[in-house]
Amino acid sequence: MRRGTAVALALSVALVSVSPVAAQSLTDRFKGLFGGKSDEPAQPKPAPAPGQPADDDVDCPQVTVRAGASTYAVGATGKPAVGNEIRFQATITKMARECLRNGADITARIGIQGRVIAGPAGAPATVEVPLRVAVVQGGVGEKVIASKAYRTTVEMSEGGSVPFTFVAEDLAYPMPSAKAADTYIFYVGFDPQALSPEPKARAKKK
Repeated sequence: MRRGTAVALALSVALVSVSPVAAQSLTDRFKGLFGGKSDEPAQPKPAPAPGQPADDDVDCPQVTVRAGASTYAVGATGKPAVGNEIRFQATITKMARECLRNGADITARIGIQGRVIAGPAGAPATVEVPLRVAVVQGGVGEKVIASKAYRTTVEMSEGGSVPFTFVAEDLAYPMPSAKAADTYIFYVGFDPQALSPEPKARAKKK
């Protein structure tokens, strides 16, 4: 069997064998999920400021992967990312979230774990992974409340399979009403547009 075909087969098997994407709370499992000890005792939380509710009173939406955005593949220059032309492919394997009240807003920390696998065409020494995190109000007409694009750089190894971890620290949105809070959800996923340079502002005519 040719080496390229074998690597392509390994890529497809790796994707099938990845555990289902899991959503977890960041309260006492955050450190365990992202490199700390999961059996550490929970640290006492500071008392809330006068007039502010405790963190436990803040509704923190569930987090899930946006449909169609769970994988990110890049092909050789000018080639589609299929078969032996794949340079690398990234997948999301785990997620976590934490919400904190900040006045009339909520600031969310969204943790994402994933893996980058080198493809038959050969991965570069470093890979830029484009991500997007959004909070959406679900329902008949889905409404995007806030959305931010991020990038994280992954250094590839000789083994060709490297895990990555990213935490979005600054997704802020207005606190919803108690009735609307149950319809909110966090979406994460890969977004190639996050790698595009931001458009330059047009100069005003004098």
